[in-house]
Amino acid sequence: MVAALIWIPLLVGLLAGLGGTEAQQTTLHPLVGRVFVHTLDHATFLRLPEHIAVPPTVRITYHAHLQGHPDLPRWLRYTQRSPYNPGFLYGTATPEDRGRQVIEVTAYNRDSFDTTRQSLVLLIGDPEGPRLPYQAEFLVRNHDVEEVLPSTPAHRFLTALAGLWEPGELQLLNITSALDRGGRVPLPIEGRKEGVYIKVGSASPFSTCLKMVASPDSHARCAQGQPPLLSCYDNLAPHFRVDWCNVSLVDKSVPEPVDEVTTPGDGILEHDPFFCPPTEATAQDFLADFLVTLLLPLLVALLLTLLLAYVMCCRREGRLKRDLATSDIQMVHHYTIHGNTEELRQMAASREVPRPLSTLPMFNVRTGQRLPPRVDSAQVPLILDQH
Repeated sequence: MVAALIWIPLLVGLLAGLGGTEAQQTTLHPLVGRVFVHTLDHATFLRLPEHIAVPPTVRITYHAHLQGHPDLPRWLRYTQRSPYNPGFLYGTATPEDRGRQVIEVTAYNRDSFDTTRQSLVLLIGDPEGPRLPYQAEFLVRNHDVEEVLPSTPAHRFLTALAGLWEPGELQLLNITSALDRGGRVPLPIEGRKEGVYIKVGSASPFSTCLKMVASPDSHARCAQGQPPLLSCYDNLAPHFRVDWCNVSLVDKSVPEPVDEVTTPGDGILEHDPFFCPPTEATAQDFLADFLVTLLLPLLVALLLTLLLAYVMCCRREGRLKRDLATSDIQMVHHYTIHGNTEELRQMAASREVPRPLSTLPMFNVRTGQRLPPRVDSAQVPLILDQH
């Protein structure tokens, strides 16, 4: 009963928050090939006045999805470190994503159970200005992705990178967490970060310093565990610890050669002096090959079978010759064994039988003759005193 009284006000407050929530609508203009970052701030969803700060203990989580779909579009990502920190929607749109997309964001207040909804209308278009054919990607080891998404760290990175590039305007093209590229989750040790990939583009060509870093000699030194070739001063340190062994440069200023379109032919080869197939094939008789290949092995197998049958069946000596060649003593001994065996079998069937002949005295083993005993030695006790 007490539990029911506790949950009733909470459910009423939640339903009231859901019923009274009106979806806010915000229009944004992402550009194709340029990084897009939108901050989901707690103050925006709490609808606090400008002069009132957000309490540091407020816990808000967000859920974003494409309208009519359960997930975000493939080019857009969402991240939030903890309910006390703001959330970020970031990504880089591709030419296939041009047009209008609506992202629905729902904010959940984990303390008051209130919900607030907001619709982000994304009008994705093409960027203005010159093309950015020179693109470079850097791996920053000492930052997480949400630490680089705000405008201040991103502007600081571009300012420091301008000292390593030829004079010209730099643009952020993409920001990706190292975990999305197959990186490992760092140990829960202070100072360990996940890492973030930052892709930058410019209309100015690469400097000699960047070309030397991405050269094969530099990669060979990195493979041996040595520091890469860096001929200029690292302006990004110490705020951004760049892994110079993972720097990749892409030059799109030179158009790629267009592959020639092959035209299918009629399937008939043209006249070629090096290819002269025979026009006619002479008739051949394969009967002799058949006889040699098949019948000759069968004939040899038949001859071997007949030879084996003659040796096994027609060369036997016979029992009579065997008995004549055997001595009389061996034959008598053989028959005696068989006779004793039969006698023991009869005794096993019936115990009331006369004594075995082999136990009687005056028994000739060789001839089988026996004489009537004068005294049955079987009845004489072993010890005469016991009689």
